[in-house]
Amino acid sequence: MLHKKLKAFPQDFLWGASTSAYQVEGANLEDGKGPSCQDVKEVPEGTSDLTVCADQYHRYKEDIALMAEMGFKAYRFSIAWTRILPQGIGEVNPKGIEYYNNVINECLKYGIEPIVTMFHFDMPAALDEKGSWSNRESVDWFLNFAKVMYENFGDRVKYWLTINEQNVLTLSGPVIGTLHLPEGCTNELKEIYQQNHHMLVAQAKAMALCHEMLPGAKIGPAPNISLVYPASCKPEDNLAAQNYNAIRNWLYLDMAVYGVYNNLVWAWLEEHDATPEFAKGDEEALKSGHPDFIGFNYYNTATCQWDDGSEKVSTFADQQTARGEAGMFKGFKNPNLPTTEFGWEIDPMGFRATIREMYSRYRLPMIVTENGLGAYDKLTEDGKVHDQYRIEYLRKHIEQVQLAISDGCEMMGYCPWSAVDLISTHEGMVKRYGFIYVDREEFDLKTLDRYRKDSFYWYKKVIATNGEDLSD
Repeated sequence: MLHKKLKAFPQDFLWGASTSAYQVEGANLEDGKGPSCQDVKEVPEGTSDLTVCADQYHRYKEDIALMAEMGFKAYRFSIAWTRILPQGIGEVNPKGIEYYNNVINECLKYGIEPIVTMFHFDMPAALDEKGSWSNRESVDWFLNFAKVMYENFGDRVKYWLTINEQNVLTLSGPVIGTLHLPEGCTNELKEIYQQNHHMLVAQAKAMALCHEMLPGAKIGPAPNISLVYPASCKPEDNLAAQNYNAIRNWLYLDMAVYGVYNNLVWAWLEEHDATPEFAKGDEEALKSGHPDFIGFNYYNTATCQWDDGSEKVSTFADQQTARGEAGMFKGFKNPNLPTTEFGWEIDPMGFRATIREMYSRYRLPMIVTENGLGAYDKLTEDGKVHDQYRIEYLRKHIEQVQLAISDGCEMMGYCPWSAVDLISTHEGMVKRYGFIYVDREEFDLKTLDRYRKDSFYWYKKVIATNGEDLSD
């Protein structure tokens, strides 16, 4: 709809940005930290390992001071499971507790609200050896990890996110190095959705425990949501889009909010003898979560067309690339959208459409936990990074958030990806997202010094005006 006058961003809107522990901290085995799946995986050829990353572990004070200079109201970061519990269970590492206490306190010193992601693609390697999410005990492992975090940080952390992009873990596990299949697995789909089920139960129990232990805190999920368009106005393409929306998006939010499986996904799993097995108490646990808000990552929409199941469709794709499921849908490249240097489609208007659809379905406050542009940034000789392309991308997306607010959607905050340059999940250091440039290359660590990009100064002004001034 067209608005004669736009509604303003709420006065307490949480402007900030995001990172994840394994991509930004470095110090991957320092001070008692145990290895995660990210530390032991084979990194994609031509990309850096995760030993140093942006070295935030040693430079968090400098980074948080720069965030404060930008005027951040919030910083969304994750806690590395193995920095707290090196083996995933058992003994707590005091150095890990000390580090995150320092990060949280440093944020609060500047009036920055810490938003903590509990799990961001970094299963402890020791727990992978015990079966990872295939093992029913993974629910208890995660709940114990949550309890340790609540006990140590819950007096200061008021906003929690459970599992980052659980739908991506399920749909693109091989790409991000997180999928572990047990030996002798004969029905891969069933196994993957059993793992997904354990994550869903773990999430619901962690949300319930948060409300029990920290009555003043708020908690929610953090899936990657991409509204799916039909490739045409053919009825069958619309059915395909409904199928893909269910598999990619609504399964995870229906479960987080209502504690029930999406009916289209359940019917599809039944067709493939792949429905997950419920343990005693799972049904009740899933309905006990009650999130306070929805966190979500948005980069672009998806488009698909009908698939009649007569030919093989590609199921192997990263989180933002078209994929397919035989007899359900097949991906379609949207000819109406430009793409980034890395081939991801850019759809700001789809951002508004995604927010509207989520709010219509779930009626919970929402916070954007990732949104951003990965690019080949260049540092000039005089220490500048002219990333006008990023400013343009973010401006167009922030405009759509305000339009969604004007549509009546309840938005809590905007934390794009990423606060500082970090190691991208499968494309390394060359794919930069940050407001803050980190002086290193893929394999040459150089100085690791920080430089303010043009987008740094632009975003500072956006925050200072509470989203009113988006001009250059």
